[in-house]
Amino acid sequence: MAKRERVVRMSVEQPLWRALTGYRVLTMLYAVLLAIFGKDDFGRQRFERPWVAVAYLAFLLVWTLATLPKVRSAASCTKRFLVADLVVALTGILLTPLADFDSQSFDGPTLPSIWTAGAVLAFAIKGGWRWAAFASTFVAAANIIQRGEPSRDTYHNVLLVWVASIAIGYVVEVARASERTLARALEIEATTRERERLARDIHDSVLQVLAMVQRRGTAIGGEAAELGRMAGEQEVALRTLVSSGLVPPTRVSEDAAEGAVVRTVDVDDDEGAGAACDLRALLAPHAGSRTSFAEPGAPVLLPAESARELAAAVSAALDNVTVHAGPDAQAWILVEDEPDEVIVTVRDDGPGIPEGRLAQAEGEGRLGVALSIRGRLRDLGGTAELISVPGQGCEVELKVPKAPKVSRGKAGSAR
Repeated sequence: MAKRERVVRMSVEQPLWRALTGYRVLTMLYAVLLAIFGKDDFGRQRFERPWVAVAYLAFLLVWTLATLPKVRSAASCTKRFLVADLVVALTGILLTPLADFDSQSFDGPTLPSIWTAGAVLAFAIKGGWRWAAFASTFVAAANIIQRGEPSRDTYHNVLLVWVASIAIGYVVEVARASERTLARALEIEATTRERERLARDIHDSVLQVLAMVQRRGTAIGGEAAELGRMAGEQEVALRTLVSSGLVPPTRVSEDAAEGAVVRTVDVDDDEGAGAACDLRALLAPHAGSRTSFAEPGAPVLLPAESARELAAAVSAALDNVTVHAGPDAQAWILVEDEPDEVIVTVRDDGPGIPEGRLAQAEGEGRLGVALSIRGRLRDLGGTAELISVPGQGCEVELKVPKAPKVSRGKAGSAR
């Protein structure tokens, strides 16, 4: 199946990256001009070893301009670059006493000056407040070491950078959470509108035809009555499918901002094998006049392979209801979405299974329950429990973990 792709870009942090790019350029120029025109408190040139300052600032100029593409987005700003950028800032701070002998006696600017804050802000925008705290702690330690005997102003500046970077990192995390919430809300709105459109179209065509076939078949009688009954079952199943929604498309977030880019892709079975699938959509077609289907209001997501195998096990259980309890037996399907597992219960009102009958069937080579149900669940790391009381029907409880264990291959489908 050909892919259809829809990309929604909604990154509130992208302006922060653009602002950081401008900040790095401006503060780099400021550090260079400060070194050229700056003087100490006695009106003399600051640097006793100007070649140290010239070498570092020349490197800082080249580094800042060469790494501008790295601070354009979260994806391009890698961890390796962040560490290297922080090392450049720390090196400039620690080299300051070598170029300016009086830097430890007076609270003058360091070689990189306020450019250092840009390296810390990159950590904050990329990884949030924890990354910001990590980077600003190293900067604080370097400033204290560089001062030798730090003054109150030194501690004040260090604390200001530390608090400001953490605050910005926290704001970025809140913004990303808001992006994810908004993206999900837009997806739900789009899905709901599409489902309503399909429901209107189906109601105006297919459902009305099925309802008419059921009424006319019942009125005519004979073989037409059986046709009407089948049309009625299909009408109920189709209504359930429409109301539950179709299988949702695969949605992935590719941007490192976790939600800035939401990508919707329709894939074939091979490509979508590892995608999450709504179990409700796979079980909804079983609903009919003799099968009731109860489901949670929210999607029940499982890996596609697990969802298909669990749905096949449910189908096998319903086949057993038809074979052993009779075509007129009533069945119920209940889906429960627990935090760590999904539980599907299939119950019928048939005569039940006599004690020892399953063991006898396995001895005779009839392995429907053993393979089609228990085998499938075992391969998924789940369990299948059958409870039957003669005269009171049968209940099959299927449990599948949401994080399946290592698969040992598909189970057989024999009944």
